[in-house]
Amino acid sequence: MCKNILFVINTLSRAGAETAMLELLRCLDDPEMHVDLYVLLGQGEMAGSLPENVTLLNKRFSEESVLSGRGRLHMFRTVMGALLRRGTVFRRFPYLVKNGFRMLKRRRIQTDKLLWRILSDGGMRIQKEYDLAVAFIEGGSAYYVADHVKAKKKAAFIHIDYHMSGYDRELDQNCYLKFDHVFPISEETEKSFLEVYPELEGRTSTFHNIVNQKGILEKSTLPGGFTDDFQGTRILTVARLNKQKAFPIAIETMKLLKDAGVSARWYVLGEGEERKSLEQKIRELGLEKDFLLLGAKENPYPYYRQTDLYVHATAFEGKSIAIQEAQTLSCSIIVSDIISNRQQVQHGVDGLVIGLTPEELAAAIMDLINHPEKAKLLGENAAKKKIAYEEDLDRLKSLL
Repeated sequence: MCKNILFVINTLSRAGAETAMLELLRCLDDPEMHVDLYVLLGQGEMAGSLPENVTLLNKRFSEESVLSGRGRLHMFRTVMGALLRRGTVFRRFPYLVKNGFRMLKRRRIQTDKLLWRILSDGGMRIQKEYDLAVAFIEGGSAYYVADHVKAKKKAAFIHIDYHMSGYDRELDQNCYLKFDHVFPISEETEKSFLEVYPELEGRTSTFHNIVNQKGILEKSTLPGGFTDDFQGTRILTVARLNKQKAFPIAIETMKLLKDAGVSARWYVLGEGEERKSLEQKIRELGLEKDFLLLGAKENPYPYYRQTDLYVHATAFEGKSIAIQEAQTLSCSIIVSDIISNRQQVQHGVDGLVIGLTPEELAAAIMDLINHPEKAKLLGENAAKKKIAYEEDLDRLKSLL
């Protein structure tokens, strides 16, 4: 008998969680499985990359990025529609006020985390009952699957440090208690989640991101990559432009390198809400030609192959797909010293794990520039890492 599976995600933007979901969906290409996908915001530039075995349920879908002007307009209309649909704004008014004041007290206003509840309640209603429903990311998709989907079994994925990112049980209204299994994407992510939901320990297990190493290697040889004629050291970072990624520290690191006379140029692939503030900081430090925000790229892999160093200096992280991609492509890697990065990179063996300060990062970069054989060896060891996910996939399928 064919099993019916539903995946729900917030957007289909070009980012790590979305990339991981697409790879997982490809692994579920089975004649005995029918897979549907519902995208809560109904937009994202990766819709064209959906596997053929997946049916997109959204009646209307925009492939505009949520960060573009037209994409923001589409998102605004979606949010307004959700607010007005079924009287959601009135029913959820106490929730918005209560959690808004809690955020004010913490001096950390996160409007998106308030609106996920609105988008969930105002989303389309699916009458079909599924054998398995999967909320592939925290926030809106988790609320939607927990509250509005009929399924024999429900699973949720956690991609972030649950506490550090600003989620808590009151904001989520204990939604994870409604899931049969929770899949954090790393051991550290699991630990963080269970500190908040300790009673779910027996229903929680790590599911590592699925990374198609063969596909990455093939795509890295396609046309693309750097178009300037820079002859110095190229430094690459692939990440969304948000506060979590600590880009101001990277910019200050580039300033130290320039002042020290190092011939280097730092390139960033990614988009995000912090672009304007980062551009301002780049101008203030006179780094317009030295620290370049190139935007998100459909195929970033030629850049990985062509770079001299890959630097991933983040404040907190679930588990970085970008690091796994850099490892696949033999990059010499420098990461910030946080637990999730230490679980991916062994200091001095397949990369360098460095404190998140401009001085320490600059020293590590200069060390590898001055010792190219060391950098080469780190890259060679990184490429030896194999990514296994078969047991995790079997654990998900067992819910069927």
